[in-house]
Amino acid sequence: MELKFTGTDICAVNGTRSAPEAHYELVVVGAGSSGVAAAIDAAKAGTKVLLIDENPVSGALMGNDVPLYFGGRMTAATQNSERMLEAIFMSMPALETAMEAGVELLLGTTAWGVYRNGPGVASLPDQVVGLADSERSWLVGFDHITLATGARDLAMAFPGWNQPGVMGAAALQMLLTRYDAFAGNRILVLGSHDLAIETAILAHARGVHVAGLVEVRDEPQGSTELQAKLAATGIAIYCGTTITSAKGGIDGIESAALSNGQEIACDTICVAIGLIPSIELVDAMHGGRTLNATRGGYVPVGEATVSAVGDCAGLTDTSFDHVAYRMDWMQALTAISADDTVICQCEEVTRADLIGVQPPNYLVRPAPMCARSLDTLLQDGPANPDQIKRLTRAGMGVCQGRRCRDQVAMLLALEAGQPFGTIPLASHRAPVRPLPMKIMADWNEPEAMTAAWDVWFGIPTQWVPLEDLGTQYEEDHRQMLYTGMYE
Repeated sequence: MELKFTGTDICAVNGTRSAPEAHYELVVVGAGSSGVAAAIDAAKAGTKVLLIDENPVSGALMGNDVPLYFGGRMTAATQNSERMLEAIFMSMPALETAMEAGVELLLGTTAWGVYRNGPGVASLPDQVVGLADSERSWLVGFDHITLATGARDLAMAFPGWNQPGVMGAAALQMLLTRYDAFAGNRILVLGSHDLAIETAILAHARGVHVAGLVEVRDEPQGSTELQAKLAATGIAIYCGTTITSAKGGIDGIESAALSNGQEIACDTICVAIGLIPSIELVDAMHGGRTLNATRGGYVPVGEATVSAVGDCAGLTDTSFDHVAYRMDWMQALTAISADDTVICQCEEVTRADLIGVQPPNYLVRPAPMCARSLDTLLQDGPANPDQIKRLTRAGMGVCQGRRCRDQVAMLLALEAGQPFGTIPLASHRAPVRPLPMKIMADWNEPEAMTAAWDVWFGIPTQWVPLEDLGTQYEEDHRQMLYTGMYE
């Protein structure tokens, strides 16, 4: 049969995508101080602005350490969404100022992906950002997007860290200041740089007993001014030492053992070694081709439609060698950690599994796989965390690598004997927040998309069952496809 092209391809996605629900001249992601200030300035200049923030996040997400490293130390108050929303407005009066300036505000709304036409996509009606709340997902078009997504905690593994009660400094500060929902009573802080000292002083001021700060280096690392403020509280810094293990019970952490022989009673261990700029959105937008945030800073690719402000734009303190400090901690904790120390909590990948490049224990490990190791991989080229992630599943859990992504790269650098900057971080992919499938799938597709959904790949036999290949069913399927394209 002679087939003649008529100019219509029902398999093409061009022109079949839904238009975004709304369009804004500026979308600001993140309602911290920097994001709110950016939104207010733009609104006062007459710009149509949408300001979104994922907080208050649900108690379930907090339990999975999203977006911050909460460590199971939230009170039951975090389960009350109305109370959490009220707490945000009470602690952030600038939100009301933004609304009065004409900014449209959406709280409890996640920005899970940004999409624009380019080499890999040419069918979008507009550049869009994907949004989701607890009920649905939708797309919003924009002329410019400003990321003010802040920073998250750098987590580090040590024996016992995968128990409730080990958390990050940014999460602790949020629970203390924004939500008044911290469940701990006695904390031990890891680190003595400005972040650690500021966190200890804040906790002390809020009535939390601070058992001390632990510092691997021989002297405190914070500014002289902050050290003086900490000294005034009587809180001790244990220098030249590290945590060797955390002991716990039914409710989580109960004490911490230090390398100097001390055992300190505490119900919370706060990891305050460093923060990581939250660059998931722009990283996923550019297919993982971003600068290494842990190395000391991040600046988005210079494009007119994308900008970043606040902590997500990079580490503000450039006078301190963050990389060397964090690597000192990583080396100290690696030295005291046994091979069975868990690195990826979600997939229960141990340090031995990671260095041995083995799959998690719930999968079969045949002999050829057991013979594999990081050394065998290094024979083929530099270690790549994306490859390691696929082989071990480290970073593939529900927290999306927030607890292990950065320390995996640091461990690979140590094991490979390479400077940390030579090891890339594992890339991000949308959605950059864990979302229920029912929310992502509940889209009203246009009829043009639905008509050829099963063949939108453009491969006529893409969805023909294996047992039907080479049969009359396959031929009938081909003819059905040609009906819309040929005469």
